[in-house]
Amino acid sequence: MDFRYNIDDKPSFGAILLYGLQWLMICLPVVLTSTFIAPEGEVVLFTQKLFAICGVTIIIQVLCGHRLPLVAGPAAVLLMGVIAAASQGHGASTIYPSMVIGGAVVTLLAAVGAMKYIQRIFTPRIVAAIVILISFTMAKPIVGLIFADKAHAGLSLVSAIVGVAVMAWANKVLRGIWKSMVVILAMILGAIFYYCMTEFPKEFVSDTATPKLFLTEYNFDAGVIIAFLFCYIALLINQVGSVQSLGEFVAAPDMNHRQNRGLLITGIMNIVSGAAGVPGVVDYSLSPGVVASTSCASRYTMLPAAVAMIILALFPQAVAVLLTIPQPIMGIVLLYLMATQVAAGLEIMHSTKAVLSFKDGLILGLPIMLTVVLSFAPAEAMAAVPSLLRPIVGNGFVMGIIVVLILEHLVLKERKR
Repeated sequence: MDFRYNIDDKPSFGAILLYGLQWLMICLPVVLTSTFIAPEGEVVLFTQKLFAICGVTIIIQVLCGHRLPLVAGPAAVLLMGVIAAASQGHGASTIYPSMVIGGAVVTLLAAVGAMKYIQRIFTPRIVAAIVILISFTMAKPIVGLIFADKAHAGLSLVSAIVGVAVMAWANKVLRGIWKSMVVILAMILGAIFYYCMTEFPKEFVSDTATPKLFLTEYNFDAGVIIAFLFCYIALLINQVGSVQSLGEFVAAPDMNHRQNRGLLITGIMNIVSGAAGVPGVVDYSLSPGVVASTSCASRYTMLPAAVAMIILALFPQAVAVLLTIPQPIMGIVLLYLMATQVAAGLEIMHSTKAVLSFKDGLILGLPIMLTVVLSFAPAEAMAAVPSLLRPIVGNGFVMGIIVVLILEHLVLKERKR
């Protein structure tokens, strides 16, 4: 495909600002849809830290990492890890140090070039399963967000059904940059509709806790650390897949070095994120669609968006305004995003012919069903699990990964004749 600007081209100042504004409109919902895991009384500060870290990550990646126009944001798989650990009573002082360790492992793997060996473990079936597992694991928190307003549960239900249908329709009919802005438009218009039907908040979100830029207490739990290491397996796949897909799309040279540098920066920024008490970042795979719609592959157009995110992080009042988006609308947007995640997994299965028999389907079906069951398992059941194993067994996503690996490489492995 021919582009108006290639990855190393520098458009005029005005063009860079215009393209940067478009990228910013795509980056904002990536951060805002992750704030539902923020500690009570620290929502604004939590969001500020996310904006700052994502902005810094994009700048470093664009200039000296993978050097591609990729959106970076909180990894959905780490959000699930936080939810699972928090549901078992673990606090920030235990959860985020585990991310520091996970980030350090990713950094080490990138530094020694070990990914080319690790990638052999992840067959197309396993990759497809992991992509789909992320969506099913998010089902419980999505339900909690959509029906957070008990007084308007009926409105939330109708809004969810209509909202996802409208977003799917908009994704089909819109063209160009508008297609890439479906999510941010849904958040803005959805919030306006919801408050017209209910009541606009009398005051913006405000923090009550004493601001802390970095964690001051570190506790280490072996079970939580192991659970997050499995989450980082999925993060590795996500990172490599995002860089590879865009790199091939724009015909970027020297992809091996781009992958290693991108992974190294991702690992380092996950260490920083964990130390700051927010989920680690990863590159998102939505960039090829944006590049295709704008015919602009220049990595430099990401810089204004990244700088704007950092500036936004300095103004808590502005962040508080963005956080007025109602939880039900946030849940509906997440529902749509997780549906697109399932679609991506199915596309992987189709393009790689990963499922051609009943046995192949079973390798995918069993982990998915186990993930759903564990995600909704009662607290009494988890209480019966030994404390060391509870963070692992209680994390449906982690157990799904373990089961799919066992099925693919041991139990249902294709025997050579």
